[in-house]
Amino acid sequence: MQASMKELTRKYPELRTCEPDIVRVFEMMKLSFRQGGKVLLCGNGGSASDCEHIVGELMKGFMSTRKLPEETQSRISGIYPEDGEYLSKHLQGALPAISLVSQSALLTAFANDVAPDMIYAQQVFGYGCQGDVLLALSTSGNSQNVLRAVQIAKVQGLRTIGMTGEVGGKLRELCDVTIRIPSRRTPDIQERHLPIYHALCIMLEEEFFPS
Repeated sequence: MQASMKELTRKYPELRTCEPDIVRVFEMMKLSFRQGGKVLLCGNGGSASDCEHIVGELMKGFMSTRKLPEETQSRISGIYPEDGEYLSKHLQGALPAISLVSQSALLTAFANDVAPDMIYAQQVFGYGCQGDVLLALSTSGNSQNVLRAVQIAKVQGLRTIGMTGEVGGKLRELCDVTIRIPSRRTPDIQERHLPIYHALCIMLEEEFFPS
């Protein structure tokens, strides 16, 4: 963890102010995964793309290949003697994560039939379990559909993390931890969200899939 944080702040010195909160987020996500939990993610526009990106780094090998444990490989081969080697070779360890921005049919149906600002809250209500984590991205911290998701996450017993800009908006008050980029300009905020979540994904991978 220390090496990843050192590299992050070397490349982006302005993020030193975020370091304590980044470490808190890492510990929160680590605890959830250790307890069998998952991460739900939501955001809009560029932040929606970030949600997809993060899921891609968590659900498969990022900096390592995440080879399956021998016990898992043996179990697969025991059930499928002919295909076991192939299946084991082409699976990787995963840290379970769901991007709530991906469900286009559900999103459009719920926005049209019920309420547009509840599209993520509905999914948190359906997917979320106590001990899971909701990672909410909003450069302003005031995206209404994101705020609604955090509200329901807290009702459901999820741990809540915000990633936003310097001010933090309403998200800052709602979330258990909020990483606030020291900028008020949307592109600058988004450009610095990426190295932070990359560092988090690397640290989590090193924790659960040591090479």
